[in-house]
Amino acid sequence: MIAVSACLFIAGCSLPRGAGFQSEVLAAANANIAAQGETPAYDFTVYEVNSASLPVLRVWPDRNLAQLPWLPAVQQPASLLIAPGDSIQLTIWDAEQNSLLAGTGQRATPLQQAQVSANGRIFVPYIGELTVAGMAPDTARARIEEELVRTIPSAQVQMVVQPGRGNSANLAGGVGAAGIYQIPDRNFRLLDLLSLAGGANPTYVNPQVRLTRGGVVYGISLDRLLEEPGLDIAVQGGDRVLIVPDERKFLALGATGAQSQFEFPTADVSALQALALIGGVSATTANPKGILILREYDPAEVRDGVTGPPQERVVFTIDLTSADGLFSAGKFMVQDGDLIYGTESALVPALTIVRLASTLQSITN
Repeated sequence: MIAVSACLFIAGCSLPRGAGFQSEVLAAANANIAAQGETPAYDFTVYEVNSASLPVLRVWPDRNLAQLPWLPAVQQPASLLIAPGDSIQLTIWDAEQNSLLAGTGQRATPLQQAQVSANGRIFVPYIGELTVAGMAPDTARARIEEELVRTIPSAQVQMVVQPGRGNSANLAGGVGAAGIYQIPDRNFRLLDLLSLAGGANPTYVNPQVRLTRGGVVYGISLDRLLEEPGLDIAVQGGDRVLIVPDERKFLALGATGAQSQFEFPTADVSALQALALIGGVSATTANPKGILILREYDPAEVRDGVTGPPQERVVFTIDLTSADGLFSAGKFMVQDGDLIYGTESALVPALTIVRLASTLQSITN
């Protein structure tokens, strides 16, 4: 009799739980409207994730899509283009006995190193100022030699170009060794630059590449850059490159394997992959038919329910007990800011009472 009374008392009380029931979570109505005697209005819409709803849900706004543009890779000539700020070392070879440049018995005359001016010119003796910016070193050398032979018929020119800031890229951070790196030729690729700097910071989850060129910021994930060679663009003088971690996160609460905030390890994470990351759901308390993903859209993204969500707040339900639910969860992508909520099984309180009754019964016997 004591055991029965104790069980009835417990049944009349609210047992402690780690999560709400699916019916409780989805029954949240606008209390203010209800208090005014009007029909309660839900401030969210519920969609079951299945094969029928997936085609519609896929066209809704996706904050996981790259918001930054990227440039196509174009094959470039191997040679460098001289730019303002580069340093040029010229050596003039002259076979004449009475050379205008070389001393007695000398055949080679190294000239003082010259820096390409802001207007792209250098000064060469017996020629004057000559535009070299925008030329390949071989082209500029041939041009200087062509002008010089008018005065020194047997002159031959040797040229060494030391790239300056105009032919350098700034690897600003997120790598093993940040700094200013010289561009050896026009076909020097972004992955080549990152390799020189020791690669991305190993602590970054799903590192992202940010490139600033001509006042425009471009972006791409490092994984995608590695997987698609056609996106590995040539570095240009003045480029600023920065590697940053993926800042997207989703939250897991309720009857899930872990209650915490999780980072996106890859560009796309399906609901099934997200559940695996959080350790699945609780084997003892979770309702496998009631996995919820709560998402809040921007007001500007609200549409007709076909091309976009009908309300800002949307709850997606997933049934892990059906093949269609499992397949569909594997194709439904989690987005930044999502909450994955594992609801509790309605059988848990009943089983708790049964276990307590059994324990009390054993005590009284």
